[in-house]
Amino acid sequence: MQYGTNFPSLRSEVSDAEWEERCKLAACYRLMDRYGMTDMIYNHITSQIPDRSGRLLINLYGLLYKEITASSLVEIDLDGQIHRKPDSAYGINKSGYVIHGCIHRARQNVHCVIHTHTRAGMAVSAMRCGLLPLTQTASRFHGHIAYHDFEGPAIDLEEQKRLLADLGEHNAMILRNHGLLVCGASVPQAFNLMYQLEMACRAQVDAMGAGLDALCIPDEATLARAAHLYQPGTRRAYGELEWHAMLRLLDAEPGSYPSYAS
Repeated sequence: MQYGTNFPSLRSEVSDAEWEERCKLAACYRLMDRYGMTDMIYNHITSQIPDRSGRLLINLYGLLYKEITASSLVEIDLDGQIHRKPDSAYGINKSGYVIHGCIHRARQNVHCVIHTHTRAGMAVSAMRCGLLPLTQTASRFHGHIAYHDFEGPAIDLEEQKRLLADLGEHNAMILRNHGLLVCGASVPQAFNLMYQLEMACRAQVDAMGAGLDALCIPDEATLARAAHLYQPGTRRAYGELEWHAMLRLLDAEPGSYPSYAS
């Protein structure tokens, strides 16, 4: 067993569909690092294996996001049982399936779940007001974001039913006093949603430095229209167009593309 980061390629051992999904998820981890949405080795992103019902991919608990590759991802089921993992001393983070597994099980339209502990996300999660619709970016979540109260580290399976009840049909959630969570119909869509939620939180933290009396919030009719225009299917598939640009960004970094797709 090793604590290293070099793992034999699984390309010839999995289906084309699974390999493509592994590459997308590994790229997502790299992009989260690229945009400063990481917390050392903590947090997790999961995605469903397209041709393997009830099977998810998740990161080894010990690797940095920028070290994750298609072949280092671990295959687990919805109960957190490991079915394929690299020869590594690292395991998986229990919170990864306590939080993610129940969402994948309950929401058939969810393909990818992302959870973060960013500085801005944690700051907004600790505010009684929650996320304010201060910017065009934040307006996307107006009426489309859930909240779940803090219950301590997410290791208790009993919390799953309360988390699901709070999430409902929303695709974005603020975990009070904890962090952020999003889910999407694909890895690109989930990444786009988390990026926008994170930017909304960063802008709110910056704006609130001027004091609450200085903040300008659009009227309800404007916010409702803006939020509607950002929902899936109203104009375009958010995340898919941006994804190709994001991959070009990774491709331009020396050694990055061969690394995550290995």
